Amino acid sequence: MAQTFDKSASTRTAWLGWVYFAGIMMITVGFFQAISGLVALFDDGYYLVGSSGLVVSVDYTAWGFVHLILGIVAFAAGFAVMTGKTWGRTVGIILAVVSAVVNMAFIPAYPLWSILIIAMDVIIIYALAVHGREAAE
Repeated sequence: MAQTFDKSASTRTAWLGWVYFAGIMMITVGFFQAISGLVALFDDGYYLVGSSGLVVSVDYTAWGFVHLILGIVAFAAGFAVMTGKTWGRTVGIILAVVSAVVNMAFIPAYPLWSILIIAMDVIIIYALAVHGREAAE
């Protein structure tokens, strides 16, 4: 009787947990970004400085839409990463880089929150760039 060999099972390692962790973190960061975007849209007085005190001096409504769109796309890409989609991993890395840059510019408005999101983005980039291939279909 011929034995079948499952090639995909041999390429998966314990680092696969990092990929699932990155997917969960992307969903979480997406949720956080969406909350930040909604706050910027509905209560711009919540932030520490006025929009003129930010690195990029734009109205909080514009920042709100940027954060909201980043959040929705990151949320969806997080689920794609969890199911092993290659496009999810690619989009996840790109979004994490964009999110880190956007939050770097947003630090004067909400320092602790922005630094927390940047730290999560770095972890996501590491997990997807180094170990993301293990979850591919």
